[in-house]
Amino acid sequence: MDMKNAIEPDEAQLNAFMALGEGPVSMLNLLRFRKTAAYPDGRDADLSGREAYFRYAVPMTKLVLDAGGTLDFTGDVKALLIGEVEETWDMAAMMTYPSPKTLAEISLTPEFQDIAVHRKAGLEGQLLIPCRVPTS
Repeated sequence: MDMKNAIEPDEAQLNAFMALGEGPVSMLNLLRFRKTAAYPDGRDADLSGREAYFRYAVPMTKLVLDAGGTLDFTGDVKALLIGEVEETWDMAAMMTYPSPKTLAEISLTPEFQDIAVHRKAGLEGQLLIPCRVPTS
């Protein structure tokens, strides 16, 4: 199995996510940070990728909570117990949204648009995995 960290979903991934329909969806975030932030305009070149990302993560968490979602878990990745990858991630987080539509709506808000630059500046890449509790 090949793994490819990315920053944005492609069209097929976005369509598959939206096709999940109604109901809560938990998003497993596996995050890899840049050593130093990379803003397009060159600002804050002394920030670490983690510091830049948290300029996004803190207000994003508020947007999710205000929309009825939850922050279920966040922690630094310390090791890989089973399997093998070239590099492990720096952090894992799980957030639950009321529905895929909720996440899509948040991403269109002016508040999200204002903070998204910090996410891109801080991340080298990530895996974002939608999860649902089995119904049967």
